[in-house]
Amino acid sequence: MEANTSPFKIILGSSSVARRTILAEMGYEFTIVTADIDEKCIRKEKPEDLVMALAEAKADAIISKLRTINNQGKDDKQTILIAADTAEAIIQRLPIGDYIKDAEPTLLITCDQVVVYEDVVREKPSSKEEAQQFLKDYSGGHAATMGSVLVTNLKTGFRKGEWDRVEIYFHEIPDEIIEKLIEEGSVLNVAGGLIIEHPLILPFVKQVVGTTDSVMGLPKDLTEKLIREAL
Repeated sequence: MEANTSPFKIILGSSSVARRTILAEMGYEFTIVTADIDEKCIRKEKPEDLVMALAEAKADAIISKLRTINNQGKDDKQTILIAADTAEAIIQRLPIGDYIKDAEPTLLITCDQVVVYEDVVREKPSSKEEAQQFLKDYSGGHAATMGSVLVTNLKTGFRKGEWDRVEIYFHEIPDEIIEKLIEEGSVLNVAGGLIIEHPLILPFVKQVVGTTDSVMGLPKDLTEKLIREAL
């Protein structure tokens, strides 16, 4: 669907450059609102439960933020229907009327991702030393990414999310390549210090069981499916 003919608006609840790039590649125009939550406060035993819980917490925080903006009348150009902090409460409190029926839907997309290595969840490295150890662990071995996508229809309150897992196998990664990656710095800002599309690491990726866009943080097929369901 062409971005300029979409009968709905999209808010991407992420500051990730990769997610912005992927959503643009899918043909959508969107605005960005970040959640600004303390992700460390949310812990779950299973990685799939963790990424779903974080995506939901981000959505709730953004909805609360948007409601505050609307109540203060600061954003007249993009009036988004916000009635409560959660999707469940939105649908209970929405007034029913012709305006609501005819209003343009707004979809909020929130995501989260972790890396799983030997059944241990890895988030963003806390230091250069930790990032270096992460990369050394992947050398000649394998890791998995566990990502979530959650789409909330802010008009109806409908909310649907799913998780996606991708297995990645690596050739041996030379120490000098790892050093260059640490020096360059982008691996310090992503889950598990893992960027398979990075030109330095790409030659050492042996096999990807899943899609690269999922590893980058936004699986296209899953996102399209959830958008259709949310509408």
